[in-house]
Amino acid sequence: MIHDKFTNAFSVIFRDSSTTRKYVHRFIKSRAILFPKMNAKLMEKSFQSPRSPSITRSRHRRKSTEAFSDVVKVSDNNLLLNDQNKYRSMWVRTYSSVWMLLCFILVVYLGHIYLWGMIVIIQILMTSELFNLLRRAHEAKQLPGFRLLNWHFFFTAMLYVYGRILGQQITHAVTPEKFFYKLATSFMKYQMVICYFLYIAGFMWFILTLKKKMYKYQFSQYAWTHMILIVVFAQSSFTAANIFEGIFWFLLPASLIAINDVAAYFFGFFFGKTPLIKISPRKTWEGFIGASVTTVIAAFFLANVLGHYRWMTCPRRDFSTGWLECDPGPLFKPEIFELPREITQVLPWKEMLVLPVQWHALCLGLFASVIAPFGGFFASGFKRAFKIKDFGGSIPGHGGFTDRMDCQMVMAVFAYIYHQSFVIPQYYPVEILLEQILRSLSLEDQELLVSKLKEVIDGRHLTH
Repeated sequence: MIHDKFTNAFSVIFRDSSTTRKYVHRFIKSRAILFPKMNAKLMEKSFQSPRSPSITRSRHRRKSTEAFSDVVKVSDNNLLLNDQNKYRSMWVRTYSSVWMLLCFILVVYLGHIYLWGMIVIIQILMTSELFNLLRRAHEAKQLPGFRLLNWHFFFTAMLYVYGRILGQQITHAVTPEKFFYKLATSFMKYQMVICYFLYIAGFMWFILTLKKKMYKYQFSQYAWTHMILIVVFAQSSFTAANIFEGIFWFLLPASLIAINDVAAYFFGFFFGKTPLIKISPRKTWEGFIGASVTTVIAAFFLANVLGHYRWMTCPRRDFSTGWLECDPGPLFKPEIFELPREITQVLPWKEMLVLPVQWHALCLGLFASVIAPFGGFFASGFKRAFKIKDFGGSIPGHGGFTDRMDCQMVMAVFAYIYHQSFVIPQYYPVEILLEQILRSLSLEDQELLVSKLKEVIDGRHLTH
């Protein structure tokens, strides 16, 4: 009651609520010596009263904040056009992109083996980023060997996927009499058994290291490790297969993803107004459509440029790094294509030279512009689920290696499947059969096969 009377009295004199509150507290403090108990109660009421001016001000402030949020929500549509730091971000992103492009060109020039090594290094860095994503420092200290177990599963998967490729390349690189040839053929024969028991060893290791009150964390890490191997490692491993089929089948799909990414960034940067998808708010319809058209056109002409180089089109069957010479095949031999009448009425040309592989490139470009970006959307949703901006900070302006490879993994799988289904002939030519014979049979079996074939051929000659 006393507090209310003082407040009302001062409120009549001082219309400003802040001034009123200041003088009320001065009055209460001046009476602290005479009435200590009353002072404590008055102070408690002055800070806890639901009618206090501060709470009234906070309510008014909350209303103004809510009104401002509507303004922010409206201005989000023009976020790409109104962001003051977007130009600085663009230059940082461009600078790092140029450096990545120069390093990539150097590795491509060095050849298939160096490209494959680059893919392995990127896989290791991506796996490290994803392992750290769900790692907790407190639990990790109580499980000192658990991180090593994760890498055990990773390198077991790497041995299973790449072991057969290594064995095949060694059998082509050395003569049958040498030790490494016998070692490679023996490994290829028992590779599945070796990898299986390595995995079982890791499984038993995991069971033996289970600790009380840590079960949930350990099993979540076990499941997370296997998801990384399935989603990340298995998909990106198709890239290595594309490399040895010819750098063309690796470089073209990878370049199309990069072109689509850059085009989407710049179209969205300058023209983006309409949001595309909620989980990735900076993606716009203008950027998506502009990048799609640019990627398909670029695919058609880039395939023509790359298809004229034997270094790009010839497959690599061994570990050598020398220059390649091979028959390019009908896909890389120019053919005359007559332009439609509607185009000849506008342009002076009636026909043009086209490589047949350019029509396949249109399919790759369409996939890279329409479907592959959903790999990036998946990664964006994943990052939002874990409340992180990027998977890492290895590349300035881009995030981590996982941020750059999300669409590449989807594209690599499609490129491999498309090449195996629509590019490689369904019949088996003599070269492929001979390669399979040399790869699978020992020297004694090869000599036996030659004698059997000679007997069959001689028998046919006698019948005729």
